[in-house]
Parts: sequence; structure tokens; C-alpha cells
Amino acid sequence: MAEELMPETPEESAEAEEQPIKQRKNGLYPGVSDELAQSMKSGWADTELHGLEPIAQATHTARRRAALSARFPGERLVIPAGRLKTRSNDTEYAFRASTEYAYLTGDQTQDGVLVLEPKGDAHEATVYLLPRSNRENGEFWLDGQGELWVGRRYSLTEAEQRLGIPAKDVRELPEQLREATGPVRQVRGHDTTVEAALTDKVTAERDEELRVFLSEARLVKDEFEIAELRKACESTALGFEDVVKVLDKAEETSERYIEGTFFLRARVDGNDIGYGSICAAGPHATTLHWVRNDGPVRSGELLLLDAGVETTELYTADVTRTLPINGRFNALQRKIYDAVYEAQEAGIAAVKPGAAFRDFHDAAQRVLATKLVEWGLLGDLDVEKVLELGLQRRWTLHGTGHMLGMDVHDCAVARTEAYVQATLEPGMCLTVEPGLYFQADDLTVPEEYRGIGVRIEDDILVTEDGNVNLSDSLPRQADEVEAWMAGLKG
Repeated sequence: MAEELMPETPEESAEAEEQPIKQRKNGLYPGVSDELAQSMKSGWADTELHGLEPIAQATHTARRRAALSARFPGERLVIPAGRLKTRSNDTEYAFRASTEYAYLTGDQTQDGVLVLEPKGDAHEATVYLLPRSNRENGEFWLDGQGELWVGRRYSLTEAEQRLGIPAKDVRELPEQLREATGPVRQVRGHDTTVEAALTDKVTAERDEELRVFLSEARLVKDEFEIAELRKACESTALGFEDVVKVLDKAEETSERYIEGTFFLRARVDGNDIGYGSICAAGPHATTLHWVRNDGPVRSGELLLLDAGVETTELYTADVTRTLPINGRFNALQRKIYDAVYEAQEAGIAAVKPGAAFRDFHDAAQRVLATKLVEWGLLGDLDVEKVLELGLQRRWTLHGTGHMLGMDVHDCAVARTEAYVQATLEPGMCLTVEPGLYFQADDLTVPEEYRGIGVRIEDDILVTEDGNVNLSDSLPRQADEVEAWMAGLKG
């Protein structure tokens, strides 16, 4: 990786940092002659783009902003995209815009800030962005975030055309916010510069109300979002196929081969993985969030693969399949797998408009509790008593699903009464993911059970008359899984 031009001495470095680019003298940059500095100012073609079409979701983002405006009349609303975060020394993590900002603008630009300024009974929206790098003051090539180093940005005019929102220079925003009067709310946790400018104007309680509203606004997906979730599931299914095709190579290396294979699909088809991929082979499948992915992959054991592609518009799938690494379940693996499959079938059947959100969880848990009783793992207790005491949870461990969207655990700060205590509506998208996990050191189960973990997860869209499984292109029933794997391995 190339290094940007830097001062030679600590004293020069400190002096350079204290001065804006426009005030720095060439002498602070050894090797930069006046002639080179002058040369870098000119001789560049005009690359302004004209007649840009609005982004595909522009009408949806406008409607979302209107709903936000109606909820908080007369208040200034500030929603930042976020800033780069340092990974180590002078390298940063890949940037991912805050969900709230991307949801309301369709933009994914670092340092961007959406401001809704109250105007009468409504709001006037402005998106504050970094403009094109200045060629005159040297920002273009002397600043680490100049376009010579990190690539071209959209101009403010181009951004307006694409987003359908007036755009201004974000570097002017902090002072404007400091001088602002009247009630203000902000989405916290993404931009310390914005928060510092608003320190004396906001309260944590009022800001949390804004954050909660934006979380609940995403509970019901619009047609654009549903299309993106379908796309995410389609790409994810291809990623699972990719993995099955290279299981022999994973056996020669480790779970990392599986992780890397799926990541390639995510980066080629979408923006990224939607969350850390769980590539859990053998007893690692009993660890719910096994993301180290550094263990062996062995024939005869199971692979629990929980992974999702995030689309370029930041909507993620969340799918799990538990696969026999050699392509065939043994008798005990199949027994446990079939129990989880039956539980998932019961859970999916309970997803429909008007049903309570908890219904699908309860349906799946009842099936699993029944199986555990039948297998003699709970003594002489009956199913009703097991469910009353929650004893099945030693092996089922987690809830059976969650909302899905721009975040893998979408709408996470919605109020309890709007989410887990609410009823399902058409347009909601959630996961159904029961599992059974027998820890390797669990002395309460027969030895042959120990180290087996099974989860099956699909992404379910609530429709007017029931539901649609968005990830149903991946087989779930045991015989179908074996046939699918055999076909892919050729």
C-alpha cells in the first residue's frame, strides 16, 4: 500500500497537522517543489457528470423522510452516515453507512449527514456531503482522503441529481449546527463531530425516541426492500452452492476455506457479507456464534453454515443449513436433523398476518420439546411440564427468529409492544431458525449426541394470505439435501 506524502520530522508533522490544507506551504512537504505544486493544480479534464438518473429507491426514500417529518414536526432532525474507523495505525475498516442514514437517503457516503430542517408544517431535507477534492489548495493529492488516494466522489450537483435531495458541503455543517436554534434530535453513535456541535441542544431521551421511530419504521418492508431481500437470498443460495463444491478443499485446510468461498460470492454479487459468517464444523456447530472459523473440516461430521450476502443497497439475507460434510447423514445425525426440520416446518406454518410474533417460536419449541421427551432426555416429565419450566432450552438455547432487513437483526431498538409483543403484518420479513445443540461436554445426554449441532434457518416474508419463503431455493429436507449435495459434487 502506497504512503501519502508526509513531512520528514515530528516538528514538521505537528505543524502540518495544525494547518488546513489551504494554508500549508510547499516547504512542509519535502520533495514538493513549487513547480510540482503548480503543475498539480492544472491540466485536468472536466469530469462532471450530467443528466444523472435518480437512484432506484429515490421515491421510497422520499416517502420515508415524509413519514419521519410527520412524526417530529417543528424539530430539526440530524442523521449522520458515520465516519471511517481506524483498524490499526493508518488503515481503516471498510466503511458501511449507518442504517438510518442509508434508509432515508439511499446514499452510502462516509461523513454524509442528512438534516431535516423544520419549515412550516413540514421539513426541508438537505444532505451534507464532502464535495469533489479541491485541486487548487492541494487537497486532491496531499490529503489522505483526497480523490487521488481514495477515488472520485460525486460532486454536490451530481449527488442532488442521484438522491433527489439538495446537497451542501458537510464541512460547513458543524458551525451551522452550533448556531441552530429550536428543538433538535440526532441519531447518536456515528459521528462525534456532529455530536460535539449539538452537545448543548439535545437530550439522550429525545434522541432515543428518534432512533426507536426509525427502527420501527423498518418493521414493514416496501416493494423495493422486498426485492432487495429476494436478491440477497438468491445470491446467498449461490454462495451455499459454492461451498458445497469445495468441501473437499475445506477438508484439506480448515473452516477458513468455507468462509473465504462464501465471502467471494458476497463481494462479487453484493456489497459484503451481512454479518460474520458462521462456518462451524463438527462440535463447533454447538457454539451459536462460532466466527473464528479456524477449525478442521472432517468427513462424517456436520457443517453448520450460517451466512448471508448483503446487497449493494445494504439488505442482507440470513440463512443456515446444516450439511453432512461427506454428503450423507448418519442415522443419529438424521434423527436430530429431522427433528429440527419438523420444528422449522411448524414455525413457518405459524407465520401469517394477524398471528402473534411469538407464535412461530412457540410452535417450533413445542416440536423440539416433544422430541427431547421422546428421546428420554428429560426423564419422565411430559411435554407441557417441560415447556412450563423451559427445560428444553438447555438444548434449543435461542429464540426461533428475528426481523430481517438492512441489519441482520433488524429493528433491534423497536419497542417491545411494537415488535415481540405485536402481531405480524404483510411486508414483515423474519427468520425462522430452530436448532438443537448438544455440547461436547454435556454429560446429561448419551455420548453419541455430544458435539452435534443442527440449525435450519430461512427468511420468511409475511404476505396477505400467509407467507413466502424467500430462501426456499436451498433444500431443507434431509433426502433433498443429500441429493442436492451429490449433484453439486458431480
